[in-house]
Amino acid sequence: MSSVEQQAPASGFQLVLTDGAAAEVRKFIAAEQVPADTAGLRVSVLPGGCSGFKYSLNIEERALDDDLVVDVNGVRVFVDGFSAPYLTGVTIDYVSSMQGSGFTFSNPNASGGCGCGSSFTA
Repeated sequence: MSSVEQQAPASGFQLVLTDGAAAEVRKFIAAEQVPADTAGLRVSVLPGGCSGFKYSLNIEERALDDDLVVDVNGVRVFVDGFSAPYLTGVTIDYVSSMQGSGFTFSNPNASGGCGCGSSFTA
């Protein structure tokens, strides 16, 4: 499985979205019927979860004025300033198994996590 990584030179921000994850995001964007020329995937980190922080993925019509906007594997990704330090170097994948399917995060910045995989400790 190949992945494409985009780095925003000014900020040093990096994020990997695998081919499978990018394909799923494009499906969600099409299903949401949002403007293709401005819509994208918001990736953020929020306080909460059983380990301190949790990941959030949302399809949004457009970036906010202070968002970092990067093209990752053909998907426009929006990241807010608070989340960017926690998300740099993260790989987002989409997995499907008999137990279910969904997005997974591999975060080199996390010092710990929980069994469910949806929250982490920085």
